[in-house]
Amino acid sequence: MGFPFPRPYIKVYEDEGVDWDISIEPQTLHSLLFESARKYPDKTALIFQKHEVSYAELATCITRAAGMFYELGLRKGDRVCVMLPNCPDFVIAYYAILRLGGIVVNTNPMYVEREIQHQVNDSGSVMIVVLDSLYPRVKNVRANTQLEKVILTGFTGKPETMPDDCMWFPDFYAQDRPAPPEVDIDPVEDVAVLQYTGGTTGTAKGAMLTHMNLYANAQQTDHFFIGDEKKQLTLTVLPLFHVYGMSSCMNLAMAAGTTLILVPRFEPEEIAKIIREYRPTFFPGVPTMFVGLLNCEQFKDADNVMVYNSGGAPMPVDILRQYEEILAGTESSFGEGYGLSEASPTTHCNPIFGDSKRGSVGIPFPRTDAAVMDIETGEPLPAGQVGELAVKGPQVMKGYWELPDETAVALRDGWLYTGDMARMDEQGYFYIVDRKKDMICAAGYNVYPREIDEVLFEHPKVQEAVVAGVADAYRGETVKAFVVLKEGQTATKEEIIDFCKERLAPYKVPKKVEFRDGLPKSAVGKLLRRQLVEEDRLKQEQAGVGAAEEE
Repeated sequence: MGFPFPRPYIKVYEDEGVDWDISIEPQTLHSLLFESARKYPDKTALIFQKHEVSYAELATCITRAAGMFYELGLRKGDRVCVMLPNCPDFVIAYYAILRLGGIVVNTNPMYVEREIQHQVNDSGSVMIVVLDSLYPRVKNVRANTQLEKVILTGFTGKPETMPDDCMWFPDFYAQDRPAPPEVDIDPVEDVAVLQYTGGTTGTAKGAMLTHMNLYANAQQTDHFFIGDEKKQLTLTVLPLFHVYGMSSCMNLAMAAGTTLILVPRFEPEEIAKIIREYRPTFFPGVPTMFVGLLNCEQFKDADNVMVYNSGGAPMPVDILRQYEEILAGTESSFGEGYGLSEASPTTHCNPIFGDSKRGSVGIPFPRTDAAVMDIETGEPLPAGQVGELAVKGPQVMKGYWELPDETAVALRDGWLYTGDMARMDEQGYFYIVDRKKDMICAAGYNVYPREIDEVLFEHPKVQEAVVAGVADAYRGETVKAFVVLKEGQTATKEEIIDFCKERLAPYKVPKKVEFRDGLPKSAVGKLLRRQLVEEDRLKQEQAGVGAAEEE
């Protein structure tokens, strides 16, 4: 598909005097950090458990660690798994690997042995940097991989007895050593990160994100969030191994020369305490985090963050409305954006320089085009119609690691086909309707789960909810709601169904309701709709397809 096609979102930029067509010259990703260290050597780069690390100190640690990696044989193109929670050693290992032209393989610390083995072998990683408490999992699969070096780190210091086949990462940068040689890196072609997709809709694939992809997205984000004061202190509880935290927290801060508050784990009370103590200016998070904070008494008394930004999953409109009420009369703002691993990740966001539309993921980032495509013809659709969202920009991946067929499906004529159903309004704001693969076909009707999710969140007794299409002998698929009630509340299935009947067409109303104590989530807090479908499928197989009774 070529030009021209509708791009009304550019006018939103023009009306506010903001440049959409910014210039982004290719550079290596790690050059951002070293440039910030040159400009702001004494400025605090990281805060972790009240300990502060300056940019000069961070750059020195990275250079030393890169020197040690080089001595161990790490060369351009080699893959290294980094399996750490948020901590300074994640940042040091990440940029040290890039400094040598190595490829970072972000590895979820929650992975079990089977998942670790798959990702190590699929990526061909030769080294892994892992938290010491997680080492037993790596040890149990190491013989089935090609790992040459296992490098440990931890929060409580070096163990008295180190495993014979391991090294201690803080030793890499504890003392001076010769700087490694400079490496010739092509920012446009050379891969910086293998970012494996979450696998919630199928087998996880490694998105090849080049230096230019990630560098561009950091620059786009920096330009989009106008006003340096808004980016001075980023509350970083989003996992850095997740593409959202990696780019919208770490890479953005290193590009802007600002400060990260690193938090290893989301606990609402702890986050409220940090907000009160440090008064961070930028808080990227996912909807489940913001839902959790709404139910935290300490948060209600805390000073407001300057910019809240939600991504990773659709934000329920009712939750967004509650934040708007909390922030009314303040200088704080709450916006929602959109992205995916294959786009480094951010492609859209509600602008803080213009109108923010509730329920929308906003407008495309600078130098990013977006179109809603007819899933039958592949042609762009006019405003208001629903189709598959496609995006084009410098942040779009090079392809999937060693998967040419899957790459050809996702990347067509320079466009990334996201697999998400969306619509665009007349002003160029985009609305995510649902995942194409999550769409429910019930008795011949197409049902988008997010619409029903929104209704369930309006119920005063509901804390969290998600709907999915489950097998049904008569309808093919039917709509099932998985509901978590607020503490101390009780409700019946009939009450939930009747609530939906008042607000939805009959074919959209859930036919089944399951109350749960919690919902399965990814490491970043995204609700795992497909896992619920799989659990229901197994339950139905045990009881007879389409005949399972809800307990």
